[in-house]
Order: sequence, then structure tokens, then C-alpha cells
Amino acid sequence: MELWHALVLGMVEGLTEYLPVSSTGHLLMTERLLHLPDSEATRAFAICIQGGAIVAILLLYGRRVAQVLLGLVGRDAQGTRLLVGLLAAFVPAAILGKLFDDDIERLLFGPWPIAIAWVAGGLVILVQARRGVREGGTALEGLTPGRAALIGLAQCLAMWPGVSRSLATILAGLGVGLTLAAAVEFSFLLGLLTLGAATAFKAHQAGTAMVAELGWPALVLGFLAAALTAAVAVRWMVGWLARHGLVLFAWWRLLAGAALALALLAGWIDTGRPAP
Repeated sequence: MELWHALVLGMVEGLTEYLPVSSTGHLLMTERLLHLPDSEATRAFAICIQGGAIVAILLLYGRRVAQVLLGLVGRDAQGTRLLVGLLAAFVPAAILGKLFDDDIERLLFGPWPIAIAWVAGGLVILVQARRGVREGGTALEGLTPGRAALIGLAQCLAMWPGVSRSLATILAGLGVGLTLAAAVEFSFLLGLLTLGAATAFKAHQAGTAMVAELGWPALVLGFLAAALTAAVAVRWMVGWLARHGLVLFAWWRLLAGAALALALLAGWIDTGRPAP
């Protein structure tokens, strides 16, 4: 992997991690376009640079994260309730991800599943937009552990590349009665736990191979690129959603899915996985 490859992948990760368009799907397709091998090191790299996106949320939502940490030690009642909700939402993906990680990579980490998920997610957004967002929804402080667990179950759908963890959790948050702003914030905070656990697990599992094959400069560059672009994307997304909703991302997904399907049918993209 060249350093410019690491820069491009870091930018793609940061720009798409929190947008409801699926960072995994975009990263997998970017790796194919760059003709990168499907090795243990490149797969680990794509996950570990999520750490940059985590840093962006820590910086942008530092006050809320501090509230949760105070709740952990019993010094903030609202922080404690939010922490319980986050843990309730995190557990389903943690269990299913551990049990089915290998099967998911084998069956779903291909271009056709990504194209299908992109299109399906776009159609779901359009249906949701027609229904509208209910007025007078619940603020984040009013989220119960039971409703948080339902959001966590929805997050499991994002194990299918192309679905988007952000899309699944935001729509689930709206479905359990949160305001759009609260659903987005909870999605971001839940991402800290989910992405953090995935990053730590993959770094422990394949960190040595990743550093040996790719080197520290590539990893650091990808991390920094992801952090900077994620901060920009999150700030833009919050402002955009407040004014315009999710429809833009529906068209993004539909166009991306259609373009990928066309490329596959034309033979421009191989349906197999690149050799390591």
C-alpha cells in the first residue's frame, strides 16, 4: 500500500463513517478501484482507521462524553441513564459480531451485496421521508434502556456492508420516538462504543501483520485523514439534517448502487475478492 492509498482510504472512511451511506461499502469499493489486495493487513487497516473517526466524535461531543463518564462513577444521573442506554444498544452487535464475523465477511463482503444494500437503504429513506418525522419526539435524556436495545438490534443490520450503521440507528431512533437531533446524537455516541470495540478487536487480532505489511506511516496517515474528514462530515451532516432531512442520502445511495450494479453487469468490476 502506497502512502497516497492510505490517505485516500482515510478520507473515504472519515467522510462516510457517520453519514448514512455505509463507510464499509465505500471502503471496500475504493480498495477495488485502487487494486489493493484482499489481505489480512488491508482488512485490518480499513477497520483500525475508524479510530480517527472516533477521535472526531470525542472532540465534537466532548461535553456529552464527559457527562457519560461522570455517570459511570455516579456523579451525573443523566449521564448514568445515557450510559445504561448505550450499553443496552451495544450488546446485540457485540454478541452477533463475535459469533458471525467470519460468516459475514465470507458471504456479504462482495460488490453485489453492497449494491443491493445501497439501493434498499435509499428506498427505505424515501419511504421514511414520505411518512415524515413525528413532532414532539423524545429528547435523548428520555431514552429508556428497552428502546435503546431496539436501536442496538437495528444496528446489527449494518453488519451487512452497504446498510450503514448510522442509517440503521438513526431510523431506529426515530422509530422508538426520539427527535431527529436525539437520534443522530445517540447514533454518534453509540458509534464510539461499537467502532471502538471493533477497532480494538481487529488491532489485537491483526495489528502485528498490519504494521509489518503496511508500516506505521500508512497507518498514522490514514488515521489522521479519517479524523479530520470525519469532523468536517459530522459538522456538515448535523446542519444539513436539521434543515433538509435524509433525502439527499437516499439519492446518493440509489445512484451509487445503480452505478455499482452497472459496472458489475458490464464486467468493469470483478465479483471475486482480490488476491492477497
